[in-house]
Amino acid sequence: MRSRVFELAALLLTYPDDDLLAAREELRAAAARVEPEGVREQFTAFLGWLTETPAIEAQRHYVQTFDLRRRSGLYLTYYLHGDTRKRGMALLVLKQRYRAHGLRLTGGELPDLLPVVLEFAATAGPGDGEAPLRQHRQGLELLRAALTEDGTPYRHLLNAVCSVLPGLTDDDRAAIAALASDGPPVETVGLDSIGAGPDVTPYPTCSPAEAFR
Repeated sequence: MRSRVFELAALLLTYPDDDLLAAREELRAAAARVEPEGVREQFTAFLGWLTETPAIEAQRHYVQTFDLRRRSGLYLTYYLHGDTRKRGMALLVLKQRYRAHGLRLTGGELPDLLPVVLEFAATAGPGDGEAPLRQHRQGLELLRAALTEDGTPYRHLLNAVCSVLPGLTDDDRAAIAALASDGPPVETVGLDSIGAGPDVTPYPTCSPAEAFR
C-alpha cells in the first residue's frame, strides 16, 4: 500500500534523533513488509546505512544534506515558487487542506515540509491526501535529482516515494528540466499580507542560479 510507503518515508526523512535511531530494528521490520520489492529494496538500502553509521555522523549528514543546501531542502513549495507571494499562497492552501482533515501543525512547522506532506498523504489517503504530492511533483523530482547527484543515502527514500506516484509525462519532464535550468523565482514583497507568516523560507536568500548549484 502507498500509505505504508509514505508513512515510513515521512519518519525516515525526519532528523535522526535518539528516538529514531533507537527504533532502527523496528523500522527495518516495517520496511520488510513494504511492497513492491523494488520499493522495499530502497528502504532496506537506506536503513542499512542508518544502522551502520554512528549517530553523530548520521545527524551531521542530515544537517549538511537538508539544512545547509538550498538545492536539497525539504520545503516543496520553494522549488516551484521560490521566495514569492505565490509561495505564500501555496502554503496557505496546504494549511487549509490540512485543517479540513483535522490536522494542526505544531512547533512552527511549515506545511510544505516533505515529512509533513507525506504523513498527510499516509493519513488522508488517495485523492485529497496525495494531492499535494502530485501538485509538487516537480519539487520532488528536483530534490531526488539533487540527492542522487550528491550520492547521499537519502536518495533511496525519494526513489521509493516517487516510484509509487503516477509516472511522469513528457510535459512533466519538460517542466522539470526548465525549472532546474532557471531556478525558482525570487520575490520577497507581499508575503506578510496573505497570512503565510513573516518568513516562509527557512534558508538564507540567494539568487536563482545559486539555489540550484
